[in-house]
Amino acid sequence: MSREEQLKTEGQPVLKPEKGGAEGVKAAGCKGAGRPGEETAGERSARAERLKRRYGRAVSPKGGPGPMGPGRHGPGGPGRQRAMAKGTPKNSRATVKRLLAYLNEDKAKMGLAFFCVIVNTAASLAGSYMLRPIINRYIVPVDGSRGDAAGLARALMVMALVYLAGVLANYAQAKVMLTVAQSALLKIRNDLFTKMQTLPVRFYDTNNNGDLMSRFTNDVDTVGQMLSNTLVQLFSGALSIIGTLGLMLYTNVYLTVITVVMVPVMMKAGGAVARRSQKYFGAQQTSLGAVNGYVEETVTGQKVVKVFCHEDIAREEFAILNRDLRDNQIRAQFFGGIMGPVMGNLSQINYSLTACIGGILCIWKNFDVGGLTVFLNFSRQFSRPINEISMQVSNVFSALAGAERVFAVMDEAPEQADDRDAVTLTPMEGHVVLDRVSFGYDPDKVILKDISLYAKPGQKIAFVGSTGAGKTTITNLLNRFYDIQAGSITIDGVDIRHLSRENLRKNIAMVLQDTHLFTGSVRENIRYGRLDATDEEVVQAAKTASAHSFIMRLPKGYDTMLEGDGANLSQGQRQLLNIARAAVSKAPILILDEATSSVDTRTEKHIEHGMDRLMANRTTFVIAHRLSTVRNANAIMVLEHGEIMERGDHEELLEMKGRYYELYTGVKELD
Repeated sequence: MSREEQLKTEGQPVLKPEKGGAEGVKAAGCKGAGRPGEETAGERSARAERLKRRYGRAVSPKGGPGPMGPGRHGPGGPGRQRAMAKGTPKNSRATVKRLLAYLNEDKAKMGLAFFCVIVNTAASLAGSYMLRPIINRYIVPVDGSRGDAAGLARALMVMALVYLAGVLANYAQAKVMLTVAQSALLKIRNDLFTKMQTLPVRFYDTNNNGDLMSRFTNDVDTVGQMLSNTLVQLFSGALSIIGTLGLMLYTNVYLTVITVVMVPVMMKAGGAVARRSQKYFGAQQTSLGAVNGYVEETVTGQKVVKVFCHEDIAREEFAILNRDLRDNQIRAQFFGGIMGPVMGNLSQINYSLTACIGGILCIWKNFDVGGLTVFLNFSRQFSRPINEISMQVSNVFSALAGAERVFAVMDEAPEQADDRDAVTLTPMEGHVVLDRVSFGYDPDKVILKDISLYAKPGQKIAFVGSTGAGKTTITNLLNRFYDIQAGSITIDGVDIRHLSRENLRKNIAMVLQDTHLFTGSVRENIRYGRLDATDEEVVQAAKTASAHSFIMRLPKGYDTMLEGDGANLSQGQRQLLNIARAAVSKAPILILDEATSSVDTRTEKHIEHGMDRLMANRTTFVIAHRLSTVRNANAIMVLEHGEIMERGDHEELLEMKGRYYELYTGVKELD
């Protein structure tokens, strides 16, 4: 499918070249290249939704990779057909229960923290109530006598000690809860990362890296904020409400009734705001994931963006996602922020009513001034925890939305477990047989149809054909990244479904077109192919790959540190390290997936020398678009539309004068 047809299918605007065709675009430079016309507000909104569906993915998409297989996605990135991730918690109770499970190991610390909360709350209530006897005895005695300065000083000292105990308890509680929360986050991150190591390749082919990273950072951080602050504040608020209500009833029943009557009004107002904020906080998390996904993909593909003059389009699309995030954040923060003022104003109304009626009671019912002062303080304290609990609602919903996104990954089905009777081939020789294999990433759309072939140690089997013909899919099936739907694949006579995955993959080395080097030394990157390889074996692998000479010219040789995916090396040098990594693995089966397609012909010749030594005595499968690189293959399979159209060696296929002949002689080109 062409890019234009793909965009039409997705409902996106098709970007036409400027007048004058491609030459006109080149002449005009990148300025304004490919910019669509002016969009209406409705079109911008629809475009924003399309971008969010593309970059803010759900974790369990239907379908899978396109017909070109994993790693062959279009400019929109992997898994373009995924649904948008739903940020609003679908089952808050279950999410809360799972979060609390991470606190089980710290029950003692939690108990200490909540005990400190009780001490702090009790000190606060006791200190407040002490005002009543202080006023009635030492400031405005009820018997009309003069005040007692010495008694007042002693009482204030006692009050200060009470409040000091509360301050110390609050400090201890904050420190303990911070430790507990960070310990829980440590376990959550470990569980999330560990789970991601068990997920099948299909998961990564159909989920955006930026969105997954957002779950590691933003979503986990919001959970951490809730665990370190919100839990304690909810417990403290509940204790304060209960304790304050008891002291209010003890002080004056009539004024308590007035205060309590205002509570349903405050709760109803808070609930209305909370319902709205819950929806918008979920939308905010989804928009944030979409922005992260777009930034990650655009930064990774920045060279492609510049080469094709898509800077303006990238800015426009990012601006759309950024505005959408801003709008959702404004709505979420607005409804989260107005909770405090709404509850505060209702609290002020309650305070004013209490003061007026309390004054009347002092005049007509001989209610003591100390009691009125204390009750007004309690009235304010009674509203404060309600306000605090209401203010925490926004944090709770944001955290629950984030936690649900994290748990959605944890709940993903891991890679299918090995059979109970799975065998281990030691040593594996490399006799590979594909017998009538059929497969489709989507069961309703078959990619490979009735594929049969045989390869034995020392043989080089090449696959050529148009993009999307199924070449890379075959190598994915050999590694059991996906399981076939019909037929069988055997190695040394054993169906790979009956082999342990670890044993299978340890005996298959891959050299891909897209190299990936980890942060670390050159030696460590080569040793990644087999972690128990000695330094001598690493050096020998580098020599096999023709990488030793350039490594020795590096500042620190094999101890030279590589950063940024080997940004300090050329593409050819990076690929040679990739070949060395495969060589050190000593795997009997080797897969070369367009390993030289991204380098120049001079570098390609240099790499081929390393690969020739690497392929010796190994069963090798080669995928190549440059037909000159497969001339010496023992057998060449010409794939089209998932079927083997022709097979044979180079000379035999040329004699057939079929599809391979047309491709090799240039009569036709690869699609």
